[in-house]
Amino acid sequence: MQSSSLIKIGSLAKRSQISVETLRFYESEGLLLPKERSSSGYRLYNASDEQKLHFILHAKKIGFSLQEIKQLLSLRTHKDSHTCEDVKSYTGGKIQEIESKIHDLQKMKLALNNLYHACCGGDESAKNCTILNSLDDPRLFSKTNQPTLSSK
Repeated sequence: MQSSSLIKIGSLAKRSQISVETLRFYESEGLLLPKERSSSGYRLYNASDEQKLHFILHAKKIGFSLQEIKQLLSLRTHKDSHTCEDVKSYTGGKIQEIESKIHDLQKMKLALNNLYHACCGGDESAKNCTILNSLDDPRLFSKTNQPTLSSK
């Protein structure tokens, strides 16, 4: 490949609107490896590296972890040995994980709302604050992880 079609790490970072440190991190994680280095040691990337980087950034934006992105990159690299069903199944698992997190966040929000509305918010001493006293109570969350509010 001609060196004129290769770009330095700084240029790729700028074009992708990320930091050079992020690119180096992706390299250290094995997600994106430069094709070669210049005589002065600069990392050099080609158009397919840039496309791969955009794939990584898009996958990250929709919630995939770096480990999951590695798996997706493997599916992408070995397209002939995987089916669209494989990729869809993998994505479905991620959706279930996100739905579980949303459920947990909704429970957390309910518990916080209960604490918030139980507090008078007045100017009395914080030693009598319903929120602080409830957080000290080990019964704030039952064994079934259902949010409850202390009756102190």
